[in-house]
Amino acid sequence: MRKIIHCDCDCFFAAVEMRDNPEYTDIPLAIGGRADRRGVIATCNYPARAYGVRSAMATAHALKLCPALTVIPGRMEKYRHVSAQIMAIYRDVSSCIEPLSLDEAYLDVTDSKEHQGSATRIAQMLRERVVNETGITISAGVAPNKFLAKIASDWNKPNGIFVITPSEVDRFVQALPVGKLFGVGRKTAEKLKSINVQTCGDLRELSIAQLTESFGRFGQRLYELSRGIDEREIITDRVRKSISVEHTFASDLLSLDECLSHIPALSDELLQRFGKLKQQRSMQGLFVKLKFNDFSQTTIEHRSLIHNEELWSALMSQGYQRVNKPVRLLGVGFRLKDQEDESLQQLDLWS
Repeated sequence: MRKIIHCDCDCFFAAVEMRDNPEYTDIPLAIGGRADRRGVIATCNYPARAYGVRSAMATAHALKLCPALTVIPGRMEKYRHVSAQIMAIYRDVSSCIEPLSLDEAYLDVTDSKEHQGSATRIAQMLRERVVNETGITISAGVAPNKFLAKIASDWNKPNGIFVITPSEVDRFVQALPVGKLFGVGRKTAEKLKSINVQTCGDLRELSIAQLTESFGRFGQRLYELSRGIDEREIITDRVRKSISVEHTFASDLLSLDECLSHIPALSDELLQRFGKLKQQRSMQGLFVKLKFNDFSQTTIEHRSLIHNEELWSALMSQGYQRVNKPVRLLGVGFRLKDQEDESLQQLDLWS
């Protein structure tokens, strides 16, 4: 039986700002872009969340929910520095770590000798060290697998710990709402509710055949998760699969020609980012992303070993014609070739 800890910093960007600027501590605070530039909220503190402010929300909408909200721009270099300090603390306990972002990570402590191998005591020690050495609180979940550990870390937020022992898994999962399952979004949750499935206990009443018929390959995953089964290993070396840039515009782009006019600047910025990759990587395709004024979006891909303005324009034109509405965001990117795969031949693969 594995021992997995999921550690998650509490409102990380905002926590760093509150640590460094005590005047922010007790007021609604958000890190994000300006409302007049179509900015979005990256994260916010708990006083702001009490008003309904959430990550990825438009700043303008957040200010409507909370007129007293203080919105400040992010300081990514500072956040990366604090994140590196926290990850170094985790590595003192285990070399089997899977960072998911700057502020969260999985740790496999199955073979750890710390605290007589008690994952609960290790998690508590990590929480104490992180707050003492960085001033940032973290919440931790302890469980036999990644799926349950991640749910557990959110159970007693902020600044809490929750443990699911192997003997408690069945009882815990049975009562778990299906909306908590990884991969179950709003549409899937609505579909499950329509067949009277609201908890994992309800989900267990359906056979694999029934779930597969209704949800395709995801049906197998639903069957497993509803029983607390998750065999995923900790991935200690994630390989970047793509690189991209995107811009949100202060005013909507009202025509295809306006969209096309931004290709040179976007592709130049992409090439600069591509050139800074620490490892030498090759591209195997390109893609264009468009988000429209109603927040619908589409992505168009082309598998190729080359890129030029003609290809970018063709992809952007196809994407624009799919919806044909004013555009608020444009993005371009490269799909990256696996390092061991050097035999890819150029081919067209329009989607």
